[in-house]
Amino acid sequence: MFKLMRYLKPYWFQIIILLLSVALQVWGALRLPSLMAEIVNNGIVKGDTNYIITTGLHMLGWTTLSAFGALSSSYFSAKVGTAFARDVREDIYKKVLSFSISEIDRFTTASLITRTTNDIAQVQNTTVLALAMLVRAPLTCLGAIFEAISTAPDMIWIIGLSVAILLTLVIIILSLVMPKFKIFQQLLDKITLLTRENLTGLRVIRAFNNEHHEKHKFSITNTKLMRTDMFVGKVMSLQNPLMMLVFNGTSLLCIWIGINLMQENIAYLGDMMAFMQYAIQVILSFLFLTVLFVILPRANVSAARINKVLNTHPKIHWKKQTIGTPTKTPSVVFKNVDFVYGGAEEKVLNNISFTANAGETTAFIGSTGSGKSTLINLIPRFHDATSGEIIISGINIKNYSENDLMKLIGYVPQKGFLFSGTIQSNIKFGINSITKKDVESAAKVAQAADFINKLDDKYDHHIAEGGTNVSGGQKQRLSIARAIAKNPDIYIFDDSFSALDMKTDAALRQALKPITKNSVTLIVAQRINTIKVADQIIVLDKGNVVGKGTHNELLTKCKVYQEIAKSQLSDAEYSRELTLAQKQRQKGGK
Repeated sequence: MFKLMRYLKPYWFQIIILLLSVALQVWGALRLPSLMAEIVNNGIVKGDTNYIITTGLHMLGWTTLSAFGALSSSYFSAKVGTAFARDVREDIYKKVLSFSISEIDRFTTASLITRTTNDIAQVQNTTVLALAMLVRAPLTCLGAIFEAISTAPDMIWIIGLSVAILLTLVIIILSLVMPKFKIFQQLLDKITLLTRENLTGLRVIRAFNNEHHEKHKFSITNTKLMRTDMFVGKVMSLQNPLMMLVFNGTSLLCIWIGINLMQENIAYLGDMMAFMQYAIQVILSFLFLTVLFVILPRANVSAARINKVLNTHPKIHWKKQTIGTPTKTPSVVFKNVDFVYGGAEEKVLNNISFTANAGETTAFIGSTGSGKSTLINLIPRFHDATSGEIIISGINIKNYSENDLMKLIGYVPQKGFLFSGTIQSNIKFGINSITKKDVESAAKVAQAADFINKLDDKYDHHIAEGGTNVSGGQKQRLSIARAIAKNPDIYIFDDSFSALDMKTDAALRQALKPITKNSVTLIVAQRINTIKVADQIIVLDKGNVVGKGTHNELLTKCKVYQEIAKSQLSDAEYSRELTLAQKQRQKGGK
C-alpha cells in the first residue's frame, strides 16, 4: 500500500487543505466538552444565566467551524481518492498494453481485469477513508487524552483500561480475518475467469449439453467465495457489539467514579461530564482506527496485486528510436531462429532459416502444433526468439522502435477480432487518416463489399464487441480489409482464410496480387489450395523446416507435404497433381 502512495504526490496541495480541515474539525470538537464543563461549573451551579448564554454561543461557533472542517475534509478526501484511483488505473492499463503475450498468460486475463477494477476500487475506498481518519483519529485521541488529564486526572486510568481492551480485541479480530483476504481475492479472480470463460464459450457449452457441469464448477467456487466472505462477515459482526460493550462500560465507569468524587466537591460535576465526553472521543478514535486497521490488510492485499503488475517488466524491450534505416525494398529474413516458451523444455521452433522477398508470397504449412503461428508471431514481436536473428528490411527486429515496426506490418490474426464501433471504424483501426474511398477499396479487395452494401447502414453498420453480430467469414474478411487499408510493407495472414469458401478464397487471393506486388506476403494455411500458387512454401514439422520450395517441387520431394496433400485431396486429384508436378520438374531439369 505504501508503494502506491507515490500517486498522491501531484495532489499535495489538496492534501494540505484536507489536513488543515481535519485539524479544524478536531480542534472544534475538543473545545466543546471543556465549554460544557464551564457552563455547568460557572453557569448552572452559580445560577449565572448570562454566562450560560455567552458560553453557549461560543459552543455554537465552535460547532459550526467543526462542521465546516468535516465537510471540507470529506470533499477533499473523496477528490484526492478518486484522482488517485484514476492515475493508478491508467498506469495499470498502460502497463498491460506493454506486456508481451507471455506476461498476459502469466497473470491471466481474468486476474488482470480483477486487478484493474475490484482491487483498485478496494485501494481507493481505503485511501479515501485513510486520508481523513489517519490524521483525525490520532489527533482526536491525543488531544482528548491531554484535555482529559487536564480536566480530571483522577480518572485517567479508565481511558488506559479501555484502550488496552480495545487493542486486544483488534489484534484478535485481525489475526482471524487477515489470512482470508488473500483467499477472497484469489477466489474473486476465479469467479471472473469462469464467468468470462462461460460467456465466451456459451455456444460450445450448449452444443455439448454441458450446462450442468459448468454450473456445478461455478457453484463450487462461488460457495467457497461465499463461505470465505461469511467467515469474514461473522468475525467482523462481533466488532460492533464488543466495541459498544467497551464504550458503554467506559461511560458507566466514568459516571460511577465521578459520582463518588462529587460527594467531596459538587463542582466536580462539570469536570466529570467533560471527562466522560473526552473518554468517548478517545474510544471513538480507536473505533475509527479499528475500522481502518481491519480494511487496511484487505487493501494491502489488493495493493500488492496491483504493484505486482506495475513492477513487472515486459520481457520484450523496444528501442526508443529505430537504429538504422530500413531498405526501400522490404524483406523478412530468419537466421537460425530457435524459440522456447517460458518454462517449457522442448523447442517449439528449431533452427529456422528462410528469406521472404518483396513481391513474393511465402507460405507456411504443417500439421497442428508444428509451430506455424508461433513462427509468424515472432515477426510483430508478440514473442522474442530465444536465439538467432530476425531481420526486417535490413534491420534486426530488436533495433526497431515499436511504432516503426508496426507501421511496416499488416497483421490478420488466426481468429479475427473486431472492436465495438462501426464497419468503417474497424477497417480504419490501423490508420485513421485514410479516406472513405480507401476504406471501400480495402473492403472490395477483401471480398467484403458485397455483404456490406446489403446492410442498411452500409459502412456505418454497428459492430458489437468482438464482432458477435457478424458471421465468422464476414469477421475474417473485415479483419483482412483492416490490414489492406494500412497498405503495409509486410502482410501477415495467420490462417486468415479458413472461414472462407473456396470461391471467395480464390477471388480474394487474386485481388490481393496487384496490391501486394511491392510487399512481402506471409501466409499460414491449413489448405493446400490456398497456398499452391505461392512463390515459396515452407513445410514445418515439430518446429523444424522439413521442406522448402514451390508446390510442384514439394509434391515430388517432401514426404510431409505429400502426406498433407493426400489427406486433403482425393486419390484422383492427388494423382493428377503429382503427375503435373513431375512433368514440371522434368521440364525444369531439361
